[in-house]
Amino acid sequence: MRDLPSSALRRSFQLKPDRTPDDNDRLEIGPSLLSYNEWSDLGLECPDIPALREYRLSRVREQLKQRDCAGILLFDPLNVRYATDSTNMVLWITHNSARACYIATEGPVVLFDFHNCQHLSHHLELVDEIRDMKSFFYFAGGDRCEEKSGHFASEICDLVWQYGGGNKRVAIDRIEIIGLRALESHGLQIFDHGMEMMETAREIKNENELKAMRCAVAACEASVKELQQALDPGISENELWAHLHFGNIRRGGEWIETRILSSGPRTNPWMAECGPRIIQQGDLVGLDTDLVGVYGYCVDMSRTWLAGDVKATDKQLELFGVAHEHIMENMGRLRPGLSFHDLAFGGHQLPQKYRKEQYSVRYHGVGLCDEYPIIPYPENWEKAGYDGILKSGMCLCVEAYVGEHGGHEGVKLEEQVVITQDGYEQLTTYPHDSKLTSQGVT
Repeated sequence: MRDLPSSALRRSFQLKPDRTPDDNDRLEIGPSLLSYNEWSDLGLECPDIPALREYRLSRVREQLKQRDCAGILLFDPLNVRYATDSTNMVLWITHNSARACYIATEGPVVLFDFHNCQHLSHHLELVDEIRDMKSFFYFAGGDRCEEKSGHFASEICDLVWQYGGGNKRVAIDRIEIIGLRALESHGLQIFDHGMEMMETAREIKNENELKAMRCAVAACEASVKELQQALDPGISENELWAHLHFGNIRRGGEWIETRILSSGPRTNPWMAECGPRIIQQGDLVGLDTDLVGVYGYCVDMSRTWLAGDVKATDKQLELFGVAHEHIMENMGRLRPGLSFHDLAFGGHQLPQKYRKEQYSVRYHGVGLCDEYPIIPYPENWEKAGYDGILKSGMCLCVEAYVGEHGGHEGVKLEEQVVITQDGYEQLTTYPHDSKLTSQGVT
């Protein structure tokens, strides 16, 4: 077991507005001074980060108790982040299982971290112990993966025997097959729905989480503004997209999950990632932020603009008008108690000529990333739909892509909201391009 700094030592620094140490040399990641100043100017209240961590871990343990599990073994870096707020090389870890975390229902939180990285989580009071990870994916283990997975399984089993009170039932979110077999061979009973458990835990955001998300949205929208200000004919899509990365990182954001920005004919069909194309006068330019910002919270909004000092064509105005109507009407229906089925089949339906290229979902959940649920269009319900009920505290994104099959251009719009006790709160408020609004819609 590693030696943790005492609570007194951890609290010896003055605190920032989010109750994290005001220490210029700290290892803990977080917002920059630029973000704090921008939030202050906007009148935003920062989250209480220690309390946020406690809430999220309590949500995980609540699920463990409900499903009668001795604990849960996490490999997905976003699940580890949710439960512990520990983060380390997240994108690399998504394809190299070099970190894990075991959370006992009644017992410690034990983090297994990459070699010589224990110091990165010393500040986390809810992490009780940090051990070196015995990685058993092939890149790290080669022909010793079976041996290494056996050693790891022994460590997990020891924790289960010590703190499980005789309960051998353990949930896992995802794992290399060789590791799963090692755990089973040691006598553990694997609960098959660990990822479902974590998605359910992450589903409901309390007010403190929402403060963090509002701050993340504000930082993202400030970065989007810097991108839009750089949008002039003659700039490449790649260079334009780089402004969003720069704005996000300098404010303390973390990464961007995709690079979906396209212009002109590359906006139809949708989903093209940015490339070297030079943006032309009169092009539509659309983006989907897919941005993991400050505090690790996702901001998933889409906007479409008109490049250059020109008037929009009648077709461009039509595309934008349909997309905006689709978003606003479907967002306006949101309230707790509404079923996913009702959301899929009710509300605004796109004109037939736009349905072949419509977006893959009408709504999806959002938190630290895109999360449960997805709510498809009626045409895809039989193939991809599942039912459920909207609850207060769930965060959703409302989607629209409008472009004709074989058409020249298209418009992508998206807003992020939280379901409230009597309706919803719109979290993303970045203004739309007035050149695309025939009636002054903003």
